[in-house]
Amino acid sequence: MHIHNLSNINSIINSFIFEIRDVSIQNDSMRFRRNIERIGEVLSYEMSKTLHYKAINAQTPLGNSKLNVVKDAIVICSVLRAGLPLHNGVLNYFDKAENAFISAYRHHLNDKNFEIVVEYIASPNLKDKTLLLVDPMLASGKSLALTYEALKSHGNPKEIHILSVIGAEAGIDYVRDVFPENTHLWIATIDKTLNDKGYIVPGLGDAGDLAFGDKLRH
Repeated sequence: MHIHNLSNINSIINSFIFEIRDVSIQNDSMRFRRNIERIGEVLSYEMSKTLHYKAINAQTPLGNSKLNVVKDAIVICSVLRAGLPLHNGVLNYFDKAENAFISAYRHHLNDKNFEIVVEYIASPNLKDKTLLLVDPMLASGKSLALTYEALKSHGNPKEIHILSVIGAEAGIDYVRDVFPENTHLWIATIDKTLNDKGYIVPGLGDAGDLAFGDKLRH
């Protein structure tokens, strides 16, 4: 897996990461969603440099202009519900992309143990397309692994890019073993550990709750 950690180079993305982490700011849910969306836009811009391009001519009022534009057929797939703001940020830049959605949630067996449950999938044909998997929190990596497994019945994409906001080293190691070797991970920052409940530390808490409000626990 090719890992692109944007925190290795100082950029404006660090300001967005600060605001979604900081407890004095993150509880503004509208601002939280917008910051996740903006991170998705930055990740998309950086990822776009690695895509495939074709030359086209644009007719302006005064003449012709030759431009290189993305030729890849892109499908954006997000993991509900926390992935929606990140999905919107990616879609802002790849507005002609097709879209897929999967529900994957933690079913808590007790205070410390849970399993990932996938209940819903809506996806176009992925054969020979460029698949962008967007999930803001790459914690254990199991949600992404199950998402990838569920999508296999929809065709084999020619390329896979994972876009994430914060990841844990253990989760990244896990998906590295599950996804094809030429998969690219685009991530805003990486934290070292998970706590005993499977949350990234220092992380930011529950991204879905911060974006959309508390939910009943299963």
